[in-house]
Parts: sequence; structure tokens; C-alpha cells
Amino acid sequence: MVRKWMLPLAVGSIVSLFSLFLSTLTSFDDSPFLFFYHPSAVFGGSSPFVENQLKPIPVSTLPPPPRFAYLISGSAGDCRMLRRTLLALYHPLNQYVVHLDREASSEERLDLEKYVKHHQVFNKFGNVRMTVKANLVTYRGPTMIANTLHAAAILLKEGGDWDWFINLSASDYPLVTQDDLFHTFSHLPRDLNFIDHTSSIGWKEFHRANPIIIDPGLYSVKKSDVFWVTQRRSVPTAFKLFTGKHDETFHSLKVFVFVSTIFRFELSYVAASF
Repeated sequence: MVRKWMLPLAVGSIVSLFSLFLSTLTSFDDSPFLFFYHPSAVFGGSSPFVENQLKPIPVSTLPPPPRFAYLISGSAGDCRMLRRTLLALYHPLNQYVVHLDREASSEERLDLEKYVKHHQVFNKFGNVRMTVKANLVTYRGPTMIANTLHAAAILLKEGGDWDWFINLSASDYPLVTQDDLFHTFSHLPRDLNFIDHTSSIGWKEFHRANPIIIDPGLYSVKKSDVFWVTQRRSVPTAFKLFTGKHDETFHSLKVFVFVSTIFRFELSYVAASF
């Protein structure tokens, strides 16, 4: 009885081992030696490698996100609010200039300088700068415009490529995230200008162009409001006057936007005009 089942077992084992040996052999064209053996029958696909069956991810056709350059300004007692606004607006793709005017104490300015200098994220991306020389800024006066131009010049020189310039105060706070702002502006032309201006000044010629306004910030060390003198002047002829809104509102976020490509050419002209 033992010999009856040992012989079939031995023959079956020899045949199995021989078939397994033949399956490892290939012909000269790298095809399997056995005609009935094919990798697809084993792996269930055209290739035994998973990498060959993966489909490449299509390249995104969305435009690159825009880059914003921010000026955040404050005065005495605004250091904490300025830091809050900076953190709420911060994104590694953007550029930032922060400024506390001369009315702020030395302690406040030093505290802000240390905060910007020692912040780990700011140091990693190097996109936050503080205006070293404090300016005395008078609301509605030319010193306010000069401070804006000063920050824009710093951003144009050191901030690399950016698309729109946004001027904010420490009391401002965004109601939309930077990612939402990127998404909205990604579909807009990069030369789109949000400045509301016109050369038809009309009644403003008599009420705003002819009066002479004095900004105490140009000569005084103490902050005070602008004032008007009794003398009047004629409309300048060396350049054309434009008028517009002091600020713009976009998504409930107060912004004052310049197109950087245009601003690069007009910066020196505007500065000369003032």
C-alpha cells in the first residue's frame, strides 16, 4: 500500500519542479519560455510594476498666485495693534513694511524692532522690514504721502517682484484671508489699477488746488494737524493735477492699491511733484 501512493507523489513532485524551472527561463527576445505563461496572468495588468500603471497628475492650468506688498503704519500706542494686523495679514509670498511714526516712543519702536527681528517665521522668509528712520506723519498732509512713497521705494528696492501695493494702518483688520485674496486676484490682470482718479477737478480747483496748506510735520518735532494760510496760489503748470479718493474699499478691507509695473516708472515723477 505504501508503494502505490509514493510513486505518484514522486512523479508529481518531479513534474512540478521541472515546470517551475522552465517558468524562470526566457527566450532570446526576453519573452517567457513557456507559451502559456504571461505576467498579466499573474499580476493582473500589462506590467508587473505598480509604477508603470500609475497615471501622471495633470499640470495645473491656474495662474500663479499674486504677490502683495503691504505698508502697515502706526503712531503712539499702536504697537500691539500693528503686530496684530501684521500677523493677520502675514503670508510667506507677500512683502511687508511696518512703520511707527516719530510720535511713538523709543520703547515702542524698539519693542516692534525686536519683535520683527526675532520672529522665527519672519526670519525664515525675510519678507518683513521695519522703517529704520521714523517719519512724523500728519494726516491729510504731504508727510503722509511721503511716508507712503518711502515705504513703496523700500519694497521696490528690496521686496523683489510683487503685483499690488496696499497701504494700511494699525487699526485695520482683514475680513478675508490671504488665500481668499490670492484666489480672487489670481484671475485679474496684473496691470489692473484700483486707484480712483480723474483730471477733471472742477470745483476742487478753487477749494483744494488754490489754497496753501502747511504741514507741521515738515518742520516741527511735535505732531499737529495741517492748517491753511490766507494767501492763495495759481494752479501749477509744470504738471497736471489729478484728484481721487483717499482710500479704496475692497471686501471691507481698506486698501490703497498701486500697480507696481506702473508705479516703478511714476515713482520719481510723483515724488518730484510734491
